[in-house]
Amino acid sequence: MLSGLVSSVEDHGYLIDIGVSGAKAFLPRQKSQSYIKSANKGAELKIGQYLNCLIEEVKNNGRIVRLSITRSEVAAAIATEEQNWALSNLLPGLVVKAQVQKVTPNGISLSFLSSFTGIVDFMHLDPKKAGSYSESQTVKACILSVHPTSKAVRLTLRQVFLQPGTVLGQLASSRIGMVVEESVVKSFHANTGVIFELDDGTLAFARLKHLSDTKKSFKPGAFRVGSKHRCRIIDYSLMDELALLSLKHRIIAAPFLRYQDICPGRVVEGKVLALKPFGMQVKVTDHIRGLVPRLHLADVLLKQPEKKYSVGSEVKCRVLISNPEEKKLILTLKKTLVMSKFPILTSYEAAKPGLIAHGFIVCAREFGCIVKFYNDVKGLVPKNELSSEPIPSPEKVFYKGQVVKVIVLKCEPEQEKLLLSFNLMSRPVSEAKGEQIPKKNRQVAYETGQMVDVKVLKKKDNGLEVSILSDNVSAHLPTMHLSDHVVNCKLLYHWLQEGDLLRRVMCLSDKGGHITLCRKPAMISAVQEEQVVRSFSEIQPGMQLAGYVRNIMSYGVFVEFPFGLAGLAPKADMSDKFVTDTKDHFVVGQTVVANVTSMDEEKQRILLCLKLSEVGSEDPAAESFSFLSQCFEEMKEVRDIMRRRNHSKVAQNLCGLMPGQKLELVVQEVRWDGSAFFNGSCVAGLTVTATRYHVGDKSLVAGQKARVLVLHVDALKSAVHVSLREELLNPKAKRLMENSQHPAVVQHVAEEFAIASLVETGQLTAIPVASHFNDTFRFDSEKLKVGQAVSVTLKTVLTGDHGVLLAVQGPAKKRAFIRSRKESETVEEGLAAVKHSLCLGDVVKGTVKSVRPTYVTVAIDDKLMGSIHTSQILDEVPIGSFPTSRLKAGQKVTARVIGGRDVKTYRYLPITHPHFTQSIPELSIRPSDLKGDGGTALSPKGGKPSERLRPYKAGQTVTCFVKKYNAIKMWLEVDVTPEIRGRVPQLLLSLNPKVLKHPEKSFKNGQALSATVTGTDASETNLCLSLTGVHSLAEGTVTLGTVMKVTPHVGLTVALPFGKTGKASIFHLSDSYAEQPLKNFSIGKLVRCCVLSNEDNKIEISLRQSRTNPKSKNKVEDPEMTRIEDVREGQLVRGYVRSVKQSGVFCGLSSSVVGRIQFHKVVPFFIPKQSLYEQYMPEGKFLTAKVLSVNNTESHVELSLLPEDTGKPSVLPESLGLPRCDRDEGKEKREEFKKVKAKQKRRVSEGEQEVKPRKKRARLTDEDDSGIEVFCREEEEEDEEENKRKSKQETKCAEAPRLQVSSGFTWDEGLNALEVPVLNRKEESSDSEEEDDAQSTRKKQTKKEKEQEKQRVEKELSKIEAALMDPNRQPQTADDFDRLVLSNPSSSILWLQYMAFHLQATEMEKARAVAERALKTISFREEQEKLNVWVALLNLENMYGTEETLMKVFERAVQYNEPLKVFQHLADIYAGSEKYQQADDLYNTMLKRFRQEKSVWLKYATFLLKRGQVEATHRLLERALKGLPDKEHVDVISKFAQLEFHFGDPEHAKAIFESTLSSYPKRTDIWSIYIDMMIKHGRQKEVRDIFERVIHLSLAAKRMKFFFKRYLDYEKKYGTSETIQAVKVAALEYVESKSSLAES
Repeated sequence: MLSGLVSSVEDHGYLIDIGVSGAKAFLPRQKSQSYIKSANKGAELKIGQYLNCLIEEVKNNGRIVRLSITRSEVAAAIATEEQNWALSNLLPGLVVKAQVQKVTPNGISLSFLSSFTGIVDFMHLDPKKAGSYSESQTVKACILSVHPTSKAVRLTLRQVFLQPGTVLGQLASSRIGMVVEESVVKSFHANTGVIFELDDGTLAFARLKHLSDTKKSFKPGAFRVGSKHRCRIIDYSLMDELALLSLKHRIIAAPFLRYQDICPGRVVEGKVLALKPFGMQVKVTDHIRGLVPRLHLADVLLKQPEKKYSVGSEVKCRVLISNPEEKKLILTLKKTLVMSKFPILTSYEAAKPGLIAHGFIVCAREFGCIVKFYNDVKGLVPKNELSSEPIPSPEKVFYKGQVVKVIVLKCEPEQEKLLLSFNLMSRPVSEAKGEQIPKKNRQVAYETGQMVDVKVLKKKDNGLEVSILSDNVSAHLPTMHLSDHVVNCKLLYHWLQEGDLLRRVMCLSDKGGHITLCRKPAMISAVQEEQVVRSFSEIQPGMQLAGYVRNIMSYGVFVEFPFGLAGLAPKADMSDKFVTDTKDHFVVGQTVVANVTSMDEEKQRILLCLKLSEVGSEDPAAESFSFLSQCFEEMKEVRDIMRRRNHSKVAQNLCGLMPGQKLELVVQEVRWDGSAFFNGSCVAGLTVTATRYHVGDKSLVAGQKARVLVLHVDALKSAVHVSLREELLNPKAKRLMENSQHPAVVQHVAEEFAIASLVETGQLTAIPVASHFNDTFRFDSEKLKVGQAVSVTLKTVLTGDHGVLLAVQGPAKKRAFIRSRKESETVEEGLAAVKHSLCLGDVVKGTVKSVRPTYVTVAIDDKLMGSIHTSQILDEVPIGSFPTSRLKAGQKVTARVIGGRDVKTYRYLPITHPHFTQSIPELSIRPSDLKGDGGTALSPKGGKPSERLRPYKAGQTVTCFVKKYNAIKMWLEVDVTPEIRGRVPQLLLSLNPKVLKHPEKSFKNGQALSATVTGTDASETNLCLSLTGVHSLAEGTVTLGTVMKVTPHVGLTVALPFGKTGKASIFHLSDSYAEQPLKNFSIGKLVRCCVLSNEDNKIEISLRQSRTNPKSKNKVEDPEMTRIEDVREGQLVRGYVRSVKQSGVFCGLSSSVVGRIQFHKVVPFFIPKQSLYEQYMPEGKFLTAKVLSVNNTESHVELSLLPEDTGKPSVLPESLGLPRCDRDEGKEKREEFKKVKAKQKRRVSEGEQEVKPRKKRARLTDEDDSGIEVFCREEEEEDEEENKRKSKQETKCAEAPRLQVSSGFTWDEGLNALEVPVLNRKEESSDSEEEDDAQSTRKKQTKKEKEQEKQRVEKELSKIEAALMDPNRQPQTADDFDRLVLSNPSSSILWLQYMAFHLQATEMEKARAVAERALKTISFREEQEKLNVWVALLNLENMYGTEETLMKVFERAVQYNEPLKVFQHLADIYAGSEKYQQADDLYNTMLKRFRQEKSVWLKYATFLLKRGQVEATHRLLERALKGLPDKEHVDVISKFAQLEFHFGDPEHAKAIFESTLSSYPKRTDIWSIYIDMMIKHGRQKEVRDIFERVIHLSLAAKRMKFFFKRYLDYEKKYGTSETIQAVKVAALEYVESKSSLAES
């Protein structure tokens, strides 16, 4: 029996294809008639029809076959032995007779066709005879399979296979993928799996691997017969007629298993597999893949999708088309479609008129647009339905792939025609069959303002999904609409859970079936009180409306109001303060009050203002209290919600805590900063902390019990802030009155409010941080700080449910707003002189016309205008507030006249002045002035300014008001009263150096400050004030100073306040000495210093942190040593070398203590020459030494530098090969030197011997010194003069050649650098004395003595002659120099030494004459040598001449040399001598004269950057690019960027390089420089990022090799083995890609 297909219809029958090549099978028509009648319903067989055939005859060796399809014959067909079957031609489906050989639990084995054996699996036994099989029983079986290699034959005894043509059983498609909660185990087979009975009675099978998630978790005992399990149907086996199950948890939890499970419109998540030109391949599950066409990668067409998506990243898609038959899944990543809440249109039948849905345009033509939906549903938007306005060319307005929102007009499902429209608002949806709602069909519509009760269904990322209880309709309540307070919005969202009820929630909008709710009290109140606008026509300028921030852009804030209207508040109208970043002021969803400033009716646009000065209340105190009480009521509501969370221990503990509550806790940890952490049973799961301020002076240790007071409970972070301060733990009882004012101290600052304690009682009170919805931004100086003193007005006197009293700041809440003011504005702006009859003390009423930061203009009547100074508004001005902000334009005020001001001179006039009645009245609204008798007056007698300032004494504290910061004079100008002004020098503005960098940012116009009087200025017209409390430089005063001078090895000279200067030694620069103590100090740097002493106008200061900030408690590595008693024997000390003398090395340990290190205690080597000590231990060298002995009476400290004492390496390196003192080599050297010494002593004459006793008296005794030192000194004494001369000559020789061929000649400015060898005056005088002695004794000499004298003189002459012949001898006189310059006239070094020789003797004219001789003598060919002399002459004139003489030399130098070089040298001279203005002017001249020279621009840039003028450098670069040719631009930009790295802002330098490389990506030289700079100045991650970018460039192979090598070298130096391997792999990949490209 075979299976076949009808291949053709013939006259007498059919040709059947039986799948055997070379064989023709024929079915006679008569053999098909019974089949046609019974199975085919009389119809003829069709080509391609499947048939079960029986072979009746075979002819011509199998080439011709005759068939039959009669059903009875086919059913009875059975294979027999006569047909010669072999394993090679046994076919599946062949029915045979077989005998049972063996019966096992897993099945039976059969023998058939005499020689074949096969196996029947237990699943393929006849279910009706399952337990009745026995050996030798004859059965009818069907071959299922023959294994191709093992040739094992599998058979089945199922009846469905024994009757060919029987239809196999099928499982309903809906059942596949279904989860069966309880499936019962029927049988367990250890080697194969488990058979289950499903809920519908059918059997199913689960393989072993599907019984558990892992092999380890598999437990056979769990699958006992009758046990129940949860499983999922994953497939259906037709051959076994069994459903296949899986018990794996991940498969049961999977959203879908097959393509059939994914319907169009479903949102799925997947991972990016690959990015192709035609789109993106997405992996949805392990077996399901999808394609996102290129058109659907985003809402707009992406040119470079790889920048947005990367392989492996997760994406959220929506299914457009699902074709399970072809296993195709088309997805979209268009955000609008994925996030759409509108109905999913997947069929034409679902497209009901009035339905609103999202689709995308696939075609835009002149007739309209074709819009496509899901499942290939398409519709047409005619041209007249594209917009309310006619669109002549739709293809220019719309684009392919554009997502649009459409409404269905008409649909004909049978013809698949769909008519759509873009005009959603033009036709009411209710006229149709009802609007389609995405979540639930409903008939009721909700109006804006309608109040409803809701139940929380689900928490989402951006809010709550709720159900409206009355109609059971779904709606959305955004997180930021839960409250007017941003913090409470987050708090409510955090603690609300599914099932919670919210009462009185307002419907904000109901559009497109999407309901948005709002719970903001301000919005609800505005709608209920009809303080809203419903349409654009209702809006009028000047209206104040409550709304919420919809969006924040860089140019302003968009505010939306109820009923859908929205407007823009530009950046300039967002705040009274300067707005740097709009996001610093507001957050999306925040409640605001906006003032309408203007409208554009044509474009339907609204401009708004959010400034507090425009929208603030007339009663800020009442508004502040309302703001605060609403915040606390909502916090109480949150506590009630937390109480319902019985299952949460944290929630129960949080709601059980209240501010003001006292607890007994245990100290858990004390941090290094002084703060403490606590724990206890009542605070389990919470973080309880007390800051260092609140720990106070108590000493806490871990495990200690402590009594604390709760300050604030942060329910969002589960944190509790507590205090241990005694004044809070033990409050005093006192009766308090509402609206009473009390001083208080801020104890804790939260986001919306601050907790303060009343000074009188210690009770806790809450004060609002902000006074208005729009009051969201504060400068650091305006923010409340812990420990700050404030004045509060109580609004409640009982703690109630809040645990604290409620209050507002000050007599009226402060309003921190600043109005912009031009410098040219004066107090009298717009005021004219009007004659009036007002007198001093008169009380007048007026209307505020304008408010300025320092004064308010008041209209007393139609013509007369008065002025109120900011100091005349409040009696007690809160520090940091802006008093004029309490008044608003249009406000009515009652004031008292306190003076008058002349319009022309602006001076305050005495009341007796004849022109007082024509002055501008000066008014006061201070309560004390209004209650008084009016006796207070400004300038009652018109006294001089000095008389007005006399009552102010140094040290007195006054309140002043900022007027402006004078950047030129570097002081802050303030007003104390209308007639008294003051100045605060820069150094007295703050003790924080950061504030002094940008004072204008910290001190705003009109701001109230507390200042200390330090005196008056020179003109006695202004007070000199201090904001730091410093009014004199007494001992212990801490102040700021500016570094004036840095003296190497000595210290700093610092400019202090009051025009004083102080000295800071190198021992007072830090608590820890450093190798280079002055490295971090430069001229102009601001430093914090402490005055050590102030005697005789000599001020000693210290920069040690232990002095300037004693509370820091930092470790002091090198303590101060003021007396020798501070030094202890055996102590390790550090210091700096002072000098090297014959008695040893002297080391400074502090300003007043110096220690000596004897030579044998310096190093363990034998040192024959003292010059080695001077070479390796120069002045200022940093040393660590051990104190050997301290002699307090003689103030002697003996130190040791030996390694065995200090534990440090030897000062002199062992590489010098010096012999050690404790070895034989060293001893032999000493003996040898002693023998030479003895011989020399015998040759010394008597005259020489007379000098020795005097010199020996100057030495230390042998008892105090080592043998080495004595020996060295004896040798030195013998030739002291010669040694001194030689050492000086060597020094001068080293200093003289200051010539640098590459960069020209530079010359030290100081006279010390110009010293030349001269005779020591003491030696001269001693020599002359000896000569006199010799002359006086000459008469007494014998003949022998005369002979000896003659020989001595001859020896001296020969010595002098030899010295003159020595080429290494340094010149000592003018004659010596003349001889040298004659021998080498073109050597500029000799001429410069000659000039220095004269300068040493302060003979300036001779030095000039030498320079002129040099210019005439040096050959004209030696241009560089001449230039060196010109530069030296310029240096000389700059140091010792006048500007006029310098310019004359400069002009001559320009004529005789290359002008550019001379200009550059003079600029360097100016910069080196700190003549920065002259240098700047000269550079500007050079830029005009040498505009095309790149080096000029770069030198000027270096000059500016070294001075910190970064912005000027940026402007210079722009000028350079305009002035230089285009070919130089890239190089110049690169050089400027390098300079920025070295001296300026590295971030800006990186930006320059990035910009350049984006324009010139193949400039490898720029890449290389960039990498060098980043290695020096950047982080490793940044360097690696640049390398990764470079190695992925498309460059020549040679260049790529260079960069790969650099990358590898970098990783070898800074990376790890993994990073090195990664570079090698990348290089290998590059080589392979290149080779594959070459092969292709």
